[in-house]
Amino acid sequence: MSENIEQLIKELTTKAKTASHAAAGLSTELKNDFLAKLADRLVEATDQILAANRKDLEAAKTMDLSGPMLERLTFTPERIAAMAEGVRAVAALPDPVGEEIERLKPERGFDLRKIRVPIGVIGIIYESRPNVTVDCAILCLKSGNASILRGGKEAFHSNTCLGQIIGDTLESCGIDRNVVQLIPTTDRAALSELLKHDESVHCLIPRGGENLIRFVVENSRIPVIKHYTGVCTAYVDAKADPAMAESIVINAKCQRPSVCNAIENLLIHTDASAQLPGLAKALHDKGVELRVDEPAAAILAGTGLPVVAASEEDYRTEYNDLIIAISVVPDTAAAIRFINTYGSAHSETIITEDPAAAAEFLSGADASTVYHNASTRFTDGFEFGLGAEIGISTDRLHARGPMGLRELCTYKFIVHGKGEIR
Repeated sequence: MSENIEQLIKELTTKAKTASHAAAGLSTELKNDFLAKLADRLVEATDQILAANRKDLEAAKTMDLSGPMLERLTFTPERIAAMAEGVRAVAALPDPVGEEIERLKPERGFDLRKIRVPIGVIGIIYESRPNVTVDCAILCLKSGNASILRGGKEAFHSNTCLGQIIGDTLESCGIDRNVVQLIPTTDRAALSELLKHDESVHCLIPRGGENLIRFVVENSRIPVIKHYTGVCTAYVDAKADPAMAESIVINAKCQRPSVCNAIENLLIHTDASAQLPGLAKALHDKGVELRVDEPAAAILAGTGLPVVAASEEDYRTEYNDLIIAISVVPDTAAAIRFINTYGSAHSETIITEDPAAAAEFLSGADASTVYHNASTRFTDGFEFGLGAEIGISTDRLHARGPMGLRELCTYKFIVHGKGEIR
């Protein structure tokens, strides 16, 4: 590794740690003023952002990017407007910093409170989606954190443009622009070097493919909040309403198949098998490839629908594409076992009018988010009312599910005494 890369990352992390102390003390009014100005500036700079994005899309032609990666990379005026609207949504949210979580009453009698405070410096490593640059910057700043952003080479021009807009807006508001820093190189050595700086960076959040996330986890000295894959499942119970089942399954698979909260598996209760031909045809009509187990194949045998025999690996796979794996199960317990075996602890849904089956599923399915009669596509910070999210965690410690402002905070105890000694 070159000395230049080592020096670059050392300077970035040192500046970020210093800036984080100032960020923790920013007033709500100043943070919201910055967010309002940033939203306006993003809309005003639409042509500038699209021009930078075109450079990335042109370069992507030589990178052999997948269809879903290209879709995530592409900006449109509508996506830029939506990004700005997300900034305004975060400005409208309550400031979590200083919020009292709990007030305790120890026997000693002093005043003991648990208060929400920023984590400090958060590093975000991500691929393809340049809107993540803005989402992460604003959530970190509103929660009083400094951020170091490392986007993928495929979005370098878009990210650089957005980083410049963010930095200029910070300065115009009198805020240290080092509160949000974008690593200004695509050299992979910069990422490896960043992972060593646990003295300055307090948390890492990788967003992207499984290979990227595993690289970060395996090489980082810094605590990592992550989700590896989004292998989500819809389970159509024996007492599912057929129209509702079709609506939810089509939405969860087809509305945007490239995202992590789209379903990859469909389970059908044996007693609901009469619904499978209609569901399979609706999926096929949307261009979805059907990979099925033997019982599902037998049910679909007379329909003329093209099917592929599913392997066990299919049920573990995040396709990010118009492919779905289908299995027939005897009961809700079997559906739960399937999900807990093949799922990635992201999002699962049961479609049923049976309250007992719903309760069993919601309790037993091991995932960050479980649904009853709703699409998994709602696992999203904006949809949950958190504003733009920084990511979706499938971990069990600190944060789980969509991570909004509160999940970007830790806490400390504050004690007011009257001269007590031990």
